[in-house]
Amino acid sequence: MNGHITCVEAVRHYLDTVSANRHLNAWLEVFETEALAKAEMLDKQRLEGFPLEKLHGVVVGLKDVICYKGHKISASSKILENFVSVYHATATERLLAEGAIILGRQNCDEFAMGSSNENSAYGAVKNATDEDRVPGGSSGGSAVAVQAGMCMISLGSDTGGSVRQPADFCGIVGLKPSYGTISRYGLIAYASSFDQIGIFGKNVEDVSLVLDVIAGPDDFDSTARQNDFVKTYKKPSAPKKYKICYFSNALVHPSLDPEIAAAIKGFIEKLTSAGNTVEGVEFELLEHIVPAYYVLTTAEASSNLSRYDGIKFGYQNKDENNDLGELYKLSRSEGFGPEVKRRILLGTFVLSAGYFDAYFTKAQKVRQLLVEKTRSIFNEYDAIILPTVPTPAYKIGEKKDPVEIFLSDIYTVYANLVGIPAISLPLFKNAAGLPFGLQVMTSHDNELLLLTFSKMLMEMHLPEGPAAL
Repeated sequence: MNGHITCVEAVRHYLDTVSANRHLNAWLEVFETEALAKAEMLDKQRLEGFPLEKLHGVVVGLKDVICYKGHKISASSKILENFVSVYHATATERLLAEGAIILGRQNCDEFAMGSSNENSAYGAVKNATDEDRVPGGSSGGSAVAVQAGMCMISLGSDTGGSVRQPADFCGIVGLKPSYGTISRYGLIAYASSFDQIGIFGKNVEDVSLVLDVIAGPDDFDSTARQNDFVKTYKKPSAPKKYKICYFSNALVHPSLDPEIAAAIKGFIEKLTSAGNTVEGVEFELLEHIVPAYYVLTTAEASSNLSRYDGIKFGYQNKDENNDLGELYKLSRSEGFGPEVKRRILLGTFVLSAGYFDAYFTKAQKVRQLLVEKTRSIFNEYDAIILPTVPTPAYKIGEKKDPVEIFLSDIYTVYANLVGIPAISLPLFKNAAGLPFGLQVMTSHDNELLLLTFSKMLMEMHLPEGPAAL
């Protein structure tokens, strides 16, 4: 907090904003009494001279896939309705330890599967810029909560763009760190080798501050980065000139909106004029990215979601005449929504004996080729810039074809396939006033460069951006 208002006043402000924007459907539950009690405690500690924690009084929302002990967590699914978490996610624990106030849990696509937040069992989230449009997914509620000023920061999850794409649609900053930067302990799994907790904020400084707090080694997650996390962005003493590349075929892709293409090409010219080197690279694997991603993630989802069987916890069909097989089938059919069932079936198919080599093995080979190609790119360049998504936010209900929706992930899934950090920066608006962003990527474990570079880009384009926490 900036010292001008109390934590209690801040929480009351955000509670009022949540109430005024309830129709956006961004929150599944608000912890009003608990948040106010935490705020009172923090105010008391400050008055008594206690040292302030790094996130003292920062009001945070959690996507409904991140565990908060003693609170419901449902992954926005009927199959986990009323399930209460028995432990904290590591990220949640670290937020609380540094004085953050968790305001509530936020709506999302069911089990983080979707690009529009229309797949939640609790209804679609609306974009605050235009309430007829989607906010993006799967972390749509988390993005809208920051966009509409209902909290300072949100944590989401990003398996193939689920932080960056809604950040783009909502005109805010959305960061997906490198795979392993933030512990996945307490994050409900979709695809375990892709999933990463991400951060939404109004500016790069706020996102960086939260990343400093929640990143780092964790004994509960063997895939978490084991070396100490290098603290994030710092402003260089002298302006650095960067060597940047973009994928040439991405900017002439038929799916890319002409206004987005023109804006990014214009920004490339601006970067070049400022003394940076910006070059196009032909990325011959571009058309293989989305198929490889959906083969691998649905395979992992099929395995991860097999635990939701109606026996141990969660939704259960109540027909006492069913045998065990029928109980499994009915509980899962009734508990999961259409998109989750689609992905489980696809994943089961690609893992089946007759198709494993034809699909899963080939997709793994594509993934390895992408890793090698990425390594060679970062041997020459500091950063990659791309569109975040092919189009600005579209109307709720407008896209019916799941394949069309899958293909809209063409620019975001790449970072998850190769595990590198990526961020969407809210630099642009189209003629209709809809925001869209620029996506920036750097090499694995190089969030320091990513955030320093991103801060420079924001200052170039938006010299008077939102104030930091």
